[in-house]
Amino acid sequence: MPEICRFYGIVIFMYQNDHEPGHFHARYAGRTAVFSVGPVEMIRGSIAARAERLVIEWATTHERDLQINWRLARDLKELNKIAPLE
Repeated sequence: MPEICRFYGIVIFMYQNDHEPGHFHARYAGRTAVFSVGPVEMIRGSIAARAERLVIEWATTHERDLQINWRLARDLKELNKIAPLE
């Protein structure tokens, strides 16, 4: 899995050549959820409510970086690491 960020036990990843709409995956405590790139919201799966809030905060802060990575993923190019939530 192409990991692009990790913070507070949450792993964020994006698959190359994945289906539209633009999205990323978040894994926490053995559960996985899918979030849209813009607007940022959980669209599938479930993770703990606190983890969901942290992912949304992180993704909102890095929405432009996520959009860039989505385009790179669609073009089968290497993804950029994104700074963690601090």
